[in-house]
Amino acid sequence: MLYVIGGLALLALIFLPQVWVRGAIARHSKPRDDFPGTGGELARHLLDEAGLQSVKVEQTTGGDHYDPRDKTVRLSTANHDGRSLSAVAIAAHEVGHALQDADGYGPLKVRTRFAGTVQKIEKVGGVIMLATPMIAAITRAPSIIAFELAAGLLVLLSSVAFHLITLPVELDASFGRALPILKSGKYLDNKDLPAASHVLKAAAFTYISVALVSLLDIARWLRLLR
Repeated sequence: MLYVIGGLALLALIFLPQVWVRGAIARHSKPRDDFPGTGGELARHLLDEAGLQSVKVEQTTGGDHYDPRDKTVRLSTANHDGRSLSAVAIAAHEVGHALQDADGYGPLKVRTRFAGTVQKIEKVGGVIMLATPMIAAITRAPSIIAFELAAGLLVLLSSVAFHLITLPVELDASFGRALPILKSGKYLDNKDLPAASHVLKAAAFTYISVALVSLLDIARWLRLLR
């Protein structure tokens, strides 16, 4: 019974943040006729106002993000073409990352430098974990099996650490840049600012949700290799 309760608690810890993030964004995704432009248009305007005319704004199917290598703000169709509070807040959040890049914001540099490396490490970790049962069957050497397992878990944990390290970058983009711009520039009425803050918090904490999913993946591997 305790195992069942513990398992349910773990699943709740991992999946409830995802539900909260999606719910917070969906709750404020209703089109607003009183907004003068779309999320994409706001992003373009904010970048131009900041003197970042060289930074592009594109529509994407790969999720909202700023690409520091291509100097491009990419927004999903709903946020690029939408006139909702979520579209406006998320567009401002991604512009916040462009502003970080332009300012030489240190934590963003670190994240950018290691992003590609972590993706490669994750792939290597998956291969190591998959190879462990086969190597165990062939060698029957406990030391090799232990090394394989430890290496695989270490690689997967690096992914969790990366997502957690990313959180300060996201919080700064949301609350150090996006929200002050929306407030000082009067892009939103004061009555809309609490809801915008809610959406921006969800945008920032997306990475916590991803990190928790990675933890579930590690738990799954441990169970398979037990």
